[in-house]
Amino acid sequence: MSVNNAAKVGAPGRAPTGGARQKSRAIRATDGWWPVLFVLPIFAGVAVFYLYPIVETAYLSFTTSGAFGGSTFTGMENYGTLASDPQIGRSLLNTLLYTAIVLCGVPIAVGLASLINRPGLRFAKIYRMTFFLPYVAMPVAISMVWRIIYNGDFGVLNFALSLFGVQGPHWISTDWLALISVAVLGLWISLGFNMIILSAGLKGIPVELYEAASIDGASRFRQFRQITVPLLTPSIFFVTVITVIGGFQLFDLLYVLLGTGNPALVNSQSLVYFFFNETFVKNDKGYGAAVAIVILVLVSIATAIQFRFQRRWVNYV
Repeated sequence: MSVNNAAKVGAPGRAPTGGARQKSRAIRATDGWWPVLFVLPIFAGVAVFYLYPIVETAYLSFTTSGAFGGSTFTGMENYGTLASDPQIGRSLLNTLLYTAIVLCGVPIAVGLASLINRPGLRFAKIYRMTFFLPYVAMPVAISMVWRIIYNGDFGVLNFALSLFGVQGPHWISTDWLALISVAVLGLWISLGFNMIILSAGLKGIPVELYEAASIDGASRFRQFRQITVPLLTPSIFFVTVITVIGGFQLFDLLYVLLGTGNPALVNSQSLVYFFFNETFVKNDKGYGAAVAIVILVLVSIATAIQFRFQRRWVNYV
C-alpha cells in the first residue's frame, strides 16, 4: 500500500481524516433512533427508581419536616447536627465491624468453592445446592430460625455447649456479642452467593495449567496458591465489592434477630438502622435523609477505593 493510499484510509492510532469522519457520521446517521428506543426503557427505569429518589433525598436532607407534614428549608443544619451526634459514630463503627467480619467469608468461600469444584467429586451439585439455599431463603425467615438457635435460655447452641460443660452466653442480648452474632449469620448467608460466583470463575481456568503443574511436581496446595487464586482474582474482586456494599446495607438481620426491645440494640445498631429509626420511628425525615446521603457517600467512597486499588492485585488474563 502506498503512502497516499494509507493516508486515505487513515493509519491506526492517528486521528481520522476528513473523509473517514464523514463516512463514520454517515454510518451513525443510518442507525436512526432505534438504538435510543432500545436503551430508553433502561434509562427511564434508572431515572425514575434510582436517580429521582437520590435527588429527592438530597433535597430533603436540607429541610426540616413539620409535625403535621410539610418541610422548611434549613440549609446545612441537619448535617451540622449529624456531625455532633454520637450515635452516627457508633453506628459507623458497628457497620464497619459487621462488614469486616462478613468479608472474612470471601476467603472461606474461595476454599470451599475450590474443594467443591475438584474434578471427580461425587455429589458436587448437592453440595452447591446446600450452600446456596440460605441465600435464596428470606433473610427474615432465616433470622427467626437463628433467633431460636441463639436463645440464651433454651437455644440449640447453648444446649450443644452444655454437653461439653460450657455455659453459653446470651448471644443476642449482650452488648459486645450481639453484633458479632449478627455478623456470623451474615457471613453464613453470603457464602452461597460467593461460592456460586467463584465456582463460575473456576470454570474459566484452563485445566491444562493444572496438568502442567502436576507434571512439574507441584502439590495441590501450591496449585491452589499459584494458579487458582491469581486467576480467580476478578471473581474475588467482584464478591468483595458486593460484600462491602451489602455490609453497609445491614438492617433486616439486625431488626429481626435482635428485635426492637433488645437492650443491646442501642450499641449494636448499623447506619441503615440509625436511618430507619430517625426517619420512620422519630418521623424526622429531613435528618433521616441526611443520614441516607452520608451512607450513599460512604458506599461510593468505599467502592471507588476498591476500584482504584484493584489494579494492584487483580489479574485480568
